[in-house]
Order: sequence, then C-alpha cells, then structure tokens
Amino acid sequence: MAKKGSLREFQAHLAKRLAGASDQSAAGLLGIQSGRDYWLLSLFDSGEIIPLPPLTGVPLTKPWFVGIANIRGNLYSVADFSAFQGKEVTPQNASSRLLLIGTRHGDNAALLMPRVLGLRNMDDMTPVATDPNAPSWATEAYADKEGRHWKMLNVRKLLADETFMDISV
Repeated sequence: MAKKGSLREFQAHLAKRLAGASDQSAAGLLGIQSGRDYWLLSLFDSGEIIPLPPLTGVPLTKPWFVGIANIRGNLYSVADFSAFQGKEVTPQNASSRLLLIGTRHGDNAALLMPRVLGLRNMDDMTPVATDPNAPSWATEAYADKEGRHWKMLNVRKLLADETFMDISV
C-alpha cells in the first residue's frame, strides 16, 4: 500500500517538481474530467483541488449552481461544470472534487467535477478541429496518443462569460 501523506506535502512536492522542470509548458497542464468530457487547463490558471466539502444551497439559482462552500473561512461559489454545459449532473459523493479556479483572478469560484486526472504533457497532444459553436472559453482542442479528445479550458474567459456569472433564475 502506498504511503499516505498530507495534501500540503503533495502540493509542496508538486510545486518543487514543476519549478525544476526545464520546460514548464511540457507539464503545465492539469487534466480533469467533467461528465464524459476531458478538459485541460493551465496550471497557472488552475487552483487548489479539494475533496467536496459540505455545500449550502442557494435558492432561486440555476440548477447547475450547486451552492456555496466555506473553504478555510472563505466562501466559494460552486458550479457543476458538466451541468453548466447542459450535460449530466455531477454526483456529489466521496470521490467528487472541487477545483478552485477563480482565486488567481479575484473570484472565489469553484468547479465541481467527478475526477481530476493529473498532469498532462502538451508534447503528447495533437491539435484537432474544434466545434465552431464552442464557447469562447473552449476554442482549442487536442487528441492524446490514446485517441481521447481534450478541450482546453480558458479559465479567464469562463469567469468573464456572462452566462457563467449569471446564476439567478
């Protein structure tokens, strides 16, 4: 069985590995799964990944807005990224995770997702055509060596998207 360590130790180890990498772009992507879709986002834009804390529902909000989470005394708005895109609802269970995406950009926003897939190497990706109707925050797409299709999430554009920011019904 693998030795268990704290989340802080893991993050410190990961930060050391990334700081020591000669080419930040090679390993500078985080892979996540949202519904059946695979997404990439820059580690520069990604934030902390945490287990799903208790959520407080907010009345009169859209179904994809799952609530507010208190994370170390700071309130974060939590959106189900899959449901936001009109796809299946993400289950809220012990394997669900929150990706805190907005902190770097001055927003306390988090995305609910079923899985975080870890670091991805851009050298293993091949650009592919994107859906012409894709939102502005998802205009790049790639395929990996296993043939999986990955969409690139532009966090800054997602946080500026009026549809994402308008949670009221």
